[in-house]
Amino acid sequence: MRRFVIALTWLFGCLNSVLDAQGVLIAPDKPVSLPRPALNTGHAPFRPPVSGSYKIKQLRVDARIVDQVARVQVSQTFANTGTSPMEVQFLFPLPYESAIDQLTLLVDGKEWSGRLLPATEARSIYESIVRSNRDPALLEWIGSGLFQTRVFPVPVGTERVVTLNYNQLLKKDHGLTDFAFPLSTAKYTSRAIENVEVRIAIESTVDLKNIYSPTQTVDIKRTDARHAVVSYSRSNDVPVTDFRLLFDVGQGAVGANVISYKPKANEDGYFLMLASPEVKSTDTTRIRKTLIFVVDRSGSMSGKKFEQACAALRFVLNNLHEGDLFNIIAYDGTVESFRPELEKYNDETRRAALGFVQGLHAGGGTNIQGALTTALSQLKDTSVPNYVLFLTDGLPTVGVVNEAQLCQSTKAANQVHARILTFGVGYDVNARLLDRIARDGFGLSESVRPDEDIEAHVSTVYRGISSPVLTNATVQFQLDGFKPENGPAVNRTYPHGTFDLFEGQQLVIVGRYQNPGHARVQLNGQVNGQPQSFEFSAMLNPVSDDQNFAFIEKLWGLRRIGEIIDQIDLSGKNDELVKELVELSTRHGILTPYTSFLADETVRPSVTSFEILKRTNTNLQQLEDVSGVSGVTQRSLKSSLQNAANSVVPAAPVLVAESQGQPSSAATSRSRLSPAQGPPGNPAASAGTVRQHGNQGVYLRRSPGGGKQILVTTETAEVDLERDKGQIEFIERYSDSYFTLIKANSVVENQILSQQGDDEQLLLKLRGKLVLIR
Repeated sequence: MRRFVIALTWLFGCLNSVLDAQGVLIAPDKPVSLPRPALNTGHAPFRPPVSGSYKIKQLRVDARIVDQVARVQVSQTFANTGTSPMEVQFLFPLPYESAIDQLTLLVDGKEWSGRLLPATEARSIYESIVRSNRDPALLEWIGSGLFQTRVFPVPVGTERVVTLNYNQLLKKDHGLTDFAFPLSTAKYTSRAIENVEVRIAIESTVDLKNIYSPTQTVDIKRTDARHAVVSYSRSNDVPVTDFRLLFDVGQGAVGANVISYKPKANEDGYFLMLASPEVKSTDTTRIRKTLIFVVDRSGSMSGKKFEQACAALRFVLNNLHEGDLFNIIAYDGTVESFRPELEKYNDETRRAALGFVQGLHAGGGTNIQGALTTALSQLKDTSVPNYVLFLTDGLPTVGVVNEAQLCQSTKAANQVHARILTFGVGYDVNARLLDRIARDGFGLSESVRPDEDIEAHVSTVYRGISSPVLTNATVQFQLDGFKPENGPAVNRTYPHGTFDLFEGQQLVIVGRYQNPGHARVQLNGQVNGQPQSFEFSAMLNPVSDDQNFAFIEKLWGLRRIGEIIDQIDLSGKNDELVKELVELSTRHGILTPYTSFLADETVRPSVTSFEILKRTNTNLQQLEDVSGVSGVTQRSLKSSLQNAANSVVPAAPVLVAESQGQPSSAATSRSRLSPAQGPPGNPAASAGTVRQHGNQGVYLRRSPGGGKQILVTTETAEVDLERDKGQIEFIERYSDSYFTLIKANSVVENQILSQQGDDEQLLLKLRGKLVLIR
């Protein structure tokens, strides 16, 4: 009977992106390539069963964190889908820098013995697996300890439920408790996990403030100030990153924390600021607000769209707070108001407003300028936050219809710094116009696709702004010993300008800094027109000696790319912006509609930055589409980049040739954008060509001689193998030189080596030298 090993790479904590299979099957007695990720095309292709194949049907993680101690239970269901029985061993890489006790392993309810191995002893096991299977998948775990069990059987066609229980003392850094769980080994299995469920309950003896995942989008529910539940679920997916959860505790109305990352001493560092208000405001402390809902009732809104718009209106009316001021503006070719001036919200005015909505009907033209200027003219009080929710499904046809003039008149009418939140319904809107109105109006722009519910979009946005805690807020950094003539202590922060902080929401600010040191941070704003200030200290690190907070760099890159696209969209191209867009996109593997060709494996490895820049400039012509699928899709992606809350790269739309309906390898005048999920969000589109590795993109390129394809990093993308061969050290995989290299590498460098698959070469720069691993 063949003997197999299941290597389950688990770190700890609050397992986030539970995705594909958590394990890797290998046969130590016979070289067998580790399985590679299955492309997620929606329907798994038929594969005949083979000896030693398996799948993971379910992965469930339940964790309870009390202050800094986690109690974790991980349950995983394996199914033998092969043609012969399997004798397997469970390997569990230990969490980094963590203390584990009371670790137990159950197989179908029966406890199995095992032992904890230190990192030095575990290293030889990882390397032996890499040698015997001739696949570098497990190199990324070199440097980690290991839990190892004895062999247990899995007969053909049966399932085994493996349950792991352990306690862990979580590490704390910069006041943030760090809970991590490695999911990325799932990329090395042949099938996706059918079902993943993760639930983490957090209890604290001090008020919980910020709860943040830099790697996945999680659901956070706070039951009170000291308890929260974080959950994540996914079906039939492939993991690309490990899961992490960070949280801090403290006293006061607003909790804030700053962490930083500076990879090089001679370059600006990156910082992340998290800020969370109290869990719930009381009626006596709640900030009163003014809200005007401007709804399109033109003929194109007739039917289901208008029914949903009215439902959204009713939702807002039923969820205003006592004492808020409000009004409704309905427009087609003409403009009609619920009341000639703002009304104070109470039960009587609520019922009257609901009656007004009941009498609305759709028909006529679209007077956008008249509707917005009517709404803004009613706003007079600058001591309270003012919001305009503006909804339309079409282009302006009545009144001012010129885009520039319409924006100018709207901006001039906004005398109270009201925040305008626009909702573009369908593909017939001028998406650029709505973006410009929202940007000039200090707000945001939301796209509602034809198959989506208007009420769901409006209610989600309204819940976010329903309870302001701090308005017209700004953040200021004062660095010890830093003189004003040296310029600002921080720069290129996103979001920039003023912002509002809302109950139940978490503010995420990223930016750059040049000089390290201790800083005093002030969060200034207004509460019911009265100035408020919150002050706390921060440390902007000199050079970071580890990758613990490296995700900040990528998060800043996402937002900066969104800002660059927005500037090009609203103000036109310039060479510096396009160059920066290309540099950030290629370095971090953040593909956009304008750089998606980087995922094309037919691109030669030595493609020059000039050629990439030229092609990007051509693709940016797509921004001339302001309406239709292409126009709306581009602005939707831009918004997702600008408002990114973590380092997850959103899926980019792809260029499609209109005449053939096929992806275009080059932008042409006949190409348009398709909302179909393209690289890098869709594994089917990018699993073989663009690989996300931490902050870095790794690209697969064709070989000049027609041999094995070549993986390149941004440092080696322009290397010509013939021209530069005298500067390149050639190393054969799995040779003695290869394992000598592994021993000299850092953990991050070995993680890059783990990206190399069968029939691929890897060209990278290590310690200043070019190395080709073949």
